[in-house]
Amino acid sequence: MTQAGTGHTAEEDKGGLRTALAGLTTRGRSFLAAGVAAAICAYVLGQSDLLRVGLLLAALPLVCATVLYRTRYRVAGSRRLSPGRVPAGSEARVHLRMDNISRLPTGLLMLQDRVPYVLGPRPRFVLDRVEAGGRREVSYRVRSDLRGRYPLGPLQLRLTDPFGMCELTRSFSTYDTLTVIPRVEALPPVRLTGEAKGYGDGRQRSLALAGEDDIIPRGYRYGDDLRRVHWRLTARYGELMVRREEQPQRSRCTVLLDTRGIAFQGAGPDAAFEWAVSGTASTLVHMLERGFSVRLLTDTGSSVPGEGADGFAGASQESADAAGMMMDTLAVIDHSDGTGLSRAYDVLRGGNEGLLIAFLGDLDEEQATVLGKMRQRSGGAVAFLLDSESWVREPSEVPGPLDRSVDRLRMLREAGWTAVMVPRGASLADLWREADRQRTHVASTGTTAGGSGT
Repeated sequence: MTQAGTGHTAEEDKGGLRTALAGLTTRGRSFLAAGVAAAICAYVLGQSDLLRVGLLLAALPLVCATVLYRTRYRVAGSRRLSPGRVPAGSEARVHLRMDNISRLPTGLLMLQDRVPYVLGPRPRFVLDRVEAGGRREVSYRVRSDLRGRYPLGPLQLRLTDPFGMCELTRSFSTYDTLTVIPRVEALPPVRLTGEAKGYGDGRQRSLALAGEDDIIPRGYRYGDDLRRVHWRLTARYGELMVRREEQPQRSRCTVLLDTRGIAFQGAGPDAAFEWAVSGTASTLVHMLERGFSVRLLTDTGSSVPGEGADGFAGASQESADAAGMMMDTLAVIDHSDGTGLSRAYDVLRGGNEGLLIAFLGDLDEEQATVLGKMRQRSGGAVAFLLDSESWVREPSEVPGPLDRSVDRLRMLREAGWTAVMVPRGASLADLWREADRQRTHVASTGTTAGGSGT
């Protein structure tokens, strides 16, 4: 909650009259001009009655401005976003609350909030007289098709006198931020690797063979919880024994997002790059829900601030916060100036990264070779390749990927990737199933799937 005082203070003495006169409305200026003109005419013509009328007309707006400027009441304003993080294309509601915390009732107030133009028009509300200790609540909606972080505020309060002669504006000092995150698409629970879960049943699971928690006894140490004492083993060995619980090894998944500016064409909410960002967001949320330790990686080698060495852990109380942090990162991610994927490879080549899922733009032969090396550092690899030039073609032109993109797709598959071409406006859920069918085909036949993908 923030407060804005509307009374006259010592700091406002300098230039106070100028501020008050600057707030005169068209009506107030007209009255002042008419009064001055009437006074001049009365002086020239020697008409004392006209002079009194002129002085009255000129004095009325000046008195209103002075009284309004010196009015001593205080108001407090607050803003609440519902929700504070919203997917692109969805609406958020902004709730404004105004409290009169002075002992005097207010006059007519106009409340307006500053919002970026992409969120819609600037909201304005007229508040009638607010009694002493009273409050008023209003709300408005904002919506953006473009992801990003948008400041809301500061609030502005416009005061006016009963005659409409003067208006003064007071601003609050704080603002809030609305985060518009990428659209997230629900994905089917297909088995893209040889593991059934995040706590995989396949080759990466090396612990907890007897269940979710193995009970391995050890001697009691100072500070151990007495509830972990294993009394049967204590009686057998003649000393206190406690359960040592080992957690199963969690499967890892790295999601690589290609942000190179040279790899994507077009702009706007329907551009290929925005599809890649949305696909990355959907994949991260999906893998977190499956219990994987998830890491977001870009071509620059950077990841999410606050991310651990193994990424964010899923299927835990922190998974929602982890998803929020990654969505906040993707909300403001933009094209990089890089030309290759070598930095991302340097991050990956430290060891087995588990499952690797990549959303890629246009590739040249060198970058396709780097991706082939990445495949050797992962337990499984899935690539969604976007031919961005096909996304900017006119609908009347013949659809389909270019020969260069088809050749890069073939190189990825020969390197061991499960690679799928992404046509314009495709559904990630459908491509997710296509990747699973391709993996199943390769596993059953032992050959690389041909064709250009769906």
